[in-house]
Amino acid sequence: MLYVDDMLIAFKSNSAIDKLKKDLSFEFKMKNLDEIKKVLGMKIERDRRSGKVSLTQKGYLQKVLQRFNINGDTKSVSTPLTPHFKLKVTISHTTAEEHEYMTHVPYTSAVGSLMYVMVCTRSDLSQAVSIISRYMHDLGKGH
Repeated sequence: MLYVDDMLIAFKSNSAIDKLKKDLSFEFKMKNLDEIKKVLGMKIERDRRSGKVSLTQKGYLQKVLQRFNINGDTKSVSTPLTPHFKLKVTISHTTAEEHEYMTHVPYTSAVGSLMYVMVCTRSDLSQAVSIISRYMHDLGKGH
């Protein structure tokens, strides 16, 4: 008998879930862990009235903000990057002090954290992450 460590089953109807669990139990050793609250670090939120299920990474994002010393006083926006916002290489560091400062900024780690969020739950961040990742080639190198 093969043992399956963890499996998440999701269907619209409980009867479909029950049938699948019954079919799988003939082949695999199983135990019911009841309703799941988290998967891969993402919180599962259910709105039973509307029949909607969503994933959130709010806890992960709060840890990311703490790791990069961004406090809770920051202003949130509904659009991650406004269309008129333009980044240019020329606004990069120009002095030796700026160059030294940028060698200690964990920019690639921050972008990587945003990429994880973008891939898992926040596809609306893709444009902003794409734009800021273009500048990872010149961190701390100067012109």
